[in-house]
Amino acid sequence: MKEYFLKNEIYYRTNEFNQNRLTLVFVHGVSGSSSAWLPYEKIFENKYNILTFDIRGHGKSKKFHNYADYEMKYFANDIHNLVSYLKISKFIIISHSFAAPIVLEYIKLFRQTVLGVVFLSPMINLKKNFLGKIMPYVLILTGVFSLFSFNPKKGGHIDYTKHPNTTDWNIKRNLADMINTTLRIHLFCLRQSSNLAQEGYSLEKIDVPTLIMHGAKDSMVPVKNSVLMSQKIQNSQLIIIPDIDHIIVLNRVKEVSEAIEGFIKNTIINE
Repeated sequence: MKEYFLKNEIYYRTNEFNQNRLTLVFVHGVSGSSSAWLPYEKIFENKYNILTFDIRGHGKSKKFHNYADYEMKYFANDIHNLVSYLKISKFIIISHSFAAPIVLEYIKLFRQTVLGVVFLSPMINLKKNFLGKIMPYVLILTGVFSLFSFNPKKGGHIDYTKHPNTTDWNIKRNLADMINTTLRIHLFCLRQSSNLAQEGYSLEKIDVPTLIMHGAKDSMVPVKNSVLMSQKIQNSQLIIIPDIDHIIVLNRVKEVSEAIEGFIKNTIINE
């Protein structure tokens, strides 16, 4: 895998692209970075074209100053600009957590490029639980950040091998992510996500093959959200892992990668 920057703003990695292979694009969650996908790069890089990147404000990508810079349409446009620059016409997109609304926005804008979608612990419909109901009112306080200057240090990548079997609320991992991303950007992103009328995405209109995976013990996003999501998306598969929480992308690499491989072989290739 080689490292690059697009317009000195978006950091990304790719392997050597082969026009005869499918392309997988990985999108990480809030306060994380593309380093969450390192194990998947190793598993898939000899089988598929791989694109991983740091979403805006995260990892080594540019930290934008304003709340408005983190609207979902800008995240989606970043993906479009990347795949257009790399001349990727069709691909499978794999997302974790906060990346779900980004991907939903991307599908809404650029459906013609998407072969299939994988949602891991998707952060959607959060208003259905208590935390989701109060979060918009708490996050409105983030407006105070606009009163202060913002001169962040350049971000980096967290070594997640130092946080084995991490839980949803693991203090060391969450603190490392928060320092790397900054509290300002973390809260800006959460507020943008919580403000979305996410049921307005018309999940019933999604017509691409979809795999949804969710941990039954997820304390951040209720598993029932993924159940509802799978019911609304016609051509979808739902896998619930009984003994894991929200961080399946780090803690269940083998199960997740095998499910992705099966989804590609049985649904995408054979469609």
